[in-house]
Amino acid sequence: MPVDLTPILPYVPVWLMILFRLTGIFVLAPVLGSSTVPRVVKVFLAVGLSFAIWPMLWMDPQASGHLAEAVRGLDLWSLGLLVALELLIGYVIGYAASLPMVGMQLGGHMIDQQMGLAAAAIFNPEFDDQTGVTGQLLFMFALALFVAAGGLNVMLHTLAQTFRHVPLGGFANFEQVAHLVVGLISIMFELGLRIAAPLLCLMFLVSVGMGFLMRTVPQFNILSVGFSIRILSSLLLMMMLVGAMAGAYGDIMGQTFRALMDFFGAEPPPLPGPRPVP
Repeated sequence: MPVDLTPILPYVPVWLMILFRLTGIFVLAPVLGSSTVPRVVKVFLAVGLSFAIWPMLWMDPQASGHLAEAVRGLDLWSLGLLVALELLIGYVIGYAASLPMVGMQLGGHMIDQQMGLAAAAIFNPEFDDQTGVTGQLLFMFALALFVAAGGLNVMLHTLAQTFRHVPLGGFANFEQVAHLVVGLISIMFELGLRIAAPLLCLMFLVSVGMGFLMRTVPQFNILSVGFSIRILSSLLLMMMLVGAMAGAYGDIMGQTFRALMDFFGAEPPPLPGPRPVP
């Protein structure tokens, strides 16, 4: 006996827009958008989340009022345009969440240039590119902090809140998106400089000291030990500044998520722990 799917056809466009809004974070977001995660897993996660959010929108009075307007007078070409707009929302959230990690990697790249480790590049599967040893170390450190601090929960909470405050097919603030991305990129460069600045100052002092030593003791072959001194002094300073680096990353990550929640009108996620009984 054939199954009649006609009753559910009016709901398919709404589900597709929900699915593509969720798909954006599985392309650019940290952890979820990693190339090490199989594509099949990403597809099942996106489809599963879309089936979980779809009935919740119909039960939410604030969000359900926009669903009928989103599919009214909708044809195939209009659906393609709306799907692209929904995909952009997921892209923006995933890209913004990954920028602090890129800032940490940028700071590590500047450190590698001064330490003499720029030639020792290794493959980073997160971006399908090669990066320096220190850059990869700081990137993995930032990724661990992101997961431990609940960055995934905040990112998914912000994306879920967009369904309440940004109607399906009603996103058109392209100029504001450009300003948001430019502002977050500037914050990313600020983080890279904050991470690399202490070690750049140290490398400057080491270079000046080795220059004086070479001028005062010409018989001493400074080149034979210069690289070792740079690497050892940098590693010692990085060990001393682990807490400061984690604090700088947490500060920038907090600014990034606050900017995202303010842009999409999302509410902060509830704090973990027992709730007080009224």
